[in-house]
Amino acid sequence: MGSSDDGVQSLVVFVVIGIVTLMIPVNANLSPHFYDKVCPQALPVIRSVVQRAINREPRIGASLLRLHFHDCFVNGCDGSILLDDTRNFIGEKTAFPNNNSARGFSVVDEIKAAVDKACKRPVVSCADILAIAARDSVAIYGGKHFWYQVLLGRRDARTASRDAANSNLPPPTFSFSQLVSNFQSHGLNVKDLVALSGGHTIGFARCTTFRNRIYNESNIDPKFAASLRNICPRSGGDNNLEKLDATPARADSRYFTDLVQKKGLLHSDQELFKGQGRESDKLVQLYSRSPVSFARDFKASMIKMGNLKPLTGSKGEIRCHCRRNALTNELERELEKENMRVDKQDRNQKIELSHDYYDQVCPEALPIIYSLVKEAILHEKRIGASLLRLHFHDCFVNGCDGSVLLDDTPFFLGEKTAFANLNSIRGFEVVDKIKAAVDKACKHPVVSCADILAVAARDSVAILGGPQYWYRVLLGRRDARNASRDAANDNLPAPFFNFQQLLANFQTHGLNLKDLVVLSGGHSIGLARCINFRDRIFNDTNIDPKFAATLRESCPRRGGDNSLAPLDATPSKFDTTYYKALLYKKGLLHSDQELFKGDGWESDSLVKLYSNDPYAFAKDFGVSMIKMGNLKPLTGSYGEIRYNCRKVN
Repeated sequence: MGSSDDGVQSLVVFVVIGIVTLMIPVNANLSPHFYDKVCPQALPVIRSVVQRAINREPRIGASLLRLHFHDCFVNGCDGSILLDDTRNFIGEKTAFPNNNSARGFSVVDEIKAAVDKACKRPVVSCADILAIAARDSVAIYGGKHFWYQVLLGRRDARTASRDAANSNLPPPTFSFSQLVSNFQSHGLNVKDLVALSGGHTIGFARCTTFRNRIYNESNIDPKFAASLRNICPRSGGDNNLEKLDATPARADSRYFTDLVQKKGLLHSDQELFKGQGRESDKLVQLYSRSPVSFARDFKASMIKMGNLKPLTGSKGEIRCHCRRNALTNELERELEKENMRVDKQDRNQKIELSHDYYDQVCPEALPIIYSLVKEAILHEKRIGASLLRLHFHDCFVNGCDGSVLLDDTPFFLGEKTAFANLNSIRGFEVVDKIKAAVDKACKHPVVSCADILAVAARDSVAILGGPQYWYRVLLGRRDARNASRDAANDNLPAPFFNFQQLLANFQTHGLNLKDLVVLSGGHSIGLARCINFRDRIFNDTNIDPKFAATLRESCPRRGGDNSLAPLDATPSKFDTTYYKALLYKKGLLHSDQELFKGDGWESDSLVKLYSNDPYAFAKDFGVSMIKMGNLKPLTGSYGEIRYNCRKVN
């Protein structure tokens, strides 16, 4: 049996490699013109997707730059960092420098899909996508001085190694001599080290990477260290973010100016400048004074780094999906064909969502869901807000498909441990209870987990707010077979978002400004953790002083990350108190108060309307919930109806 499987796999690899090799010219040398003839649209398409991603989330450009760096430093620039774990290898994503840190994978997926569509076939490698996206990111952040011609023609690795990533990626604790030695092992010199470290002109770092520096080092400005201790206590807050330099969304030379002033965030950053007259000291001083010199040397070093051991000619492959090699793609396609065959035989083929989807197949379904939601709320009032939030967080990540409910597996890291969800989303046991009861009543699994979330959200607001908040839920969704923590990190709006970031985020999901203001009214119920509003109550000016002072009692500068505060004054009643609070600068989260600043924006007018007219809010809330619930649902033969909401069948 084993030899038979090996033969099939070898045949699959041979066929796929043969097809891909025919598509790409065999070219052993990288060239800036590699795609000029085979797909001239490739580079403009990549640029447009990167620009769109940065508009959506300014931080993502730094993440794309970092992906290219972390790719090249592990067995060369071969796209290996993008590969998910398989039965045959543990990849680089869970290496110490990457785990809970490397991000932007969904943007790479978006680029790959767009490029392959424009080129009519897989012709651009994932390794080249990383190189181009890194260049485009710094050029978008820094202007034309940071634009350079990327050498192209890399092919993709078929394997990845967590051990290689752990051995080759320099950690933030490295000393200067360790950094130099690490870079030299890759054929890079001191100038490359200093110039490429300038990539920290954009982006953020987690508290866990700079805690030791701000508490134990002497080569740091005391006031700078003290200010950082507010957001990075000795214990807790590991994932709190701090900007790498004073202008984290602009590629400039501020990073080097900070080093001269002993304000490097990471230990490894400040190691480049100690004021001892070394070559690195002189380069830091040069770049701090001359942005043009930095831009010139940064580009030269990026091109040099991008040429580290590329796979060319007949080596490697052009992946059809950046997260999987050709063999995995082929086997999964066969599995998907079989699943679709079973789906066509066994599943309802209804394509459009409808109010009466379960009327014939299981009329008991909706009354059972309502009774169990009501029972759960009577047991714990807060659970209604949790069920509403589950539906929101489900729909904003690849559509309303129940993916938020999936536990991690050896094949994917799910959404439960994304930043916006970790130690935050809850209510899974209630969903489990609903699923078991509905399947028992219907005699078989007929109601999807995605539909359970949509109905439970509606029932929660109707129970906590009254009949005016009841609306007819469109039904017929099916459940996803996978989930993605990266997609959740990329798509869920953070509580520190400003108004423009919130609006851009909602618009990417086909929702408008009115939907943003209305759906934010979901914060009429529930509680939030101190970690989500600490920065607001200590640093925001658009807040009522007495309100802020009261909150500081339960949410100090250090500790108490999980202390809870109500999102509005009536956290167990779905009403318009949330909007009244915004008028008085008493929004709990920064993102809440961004909806009302009193400067005449359309959002201001909507907040005023809803604060005075509960019926207008109830009407618009129902409309926007239905609209959100219709985000990319899986129907027909797509997806499945899970037996257990936490696991694929």
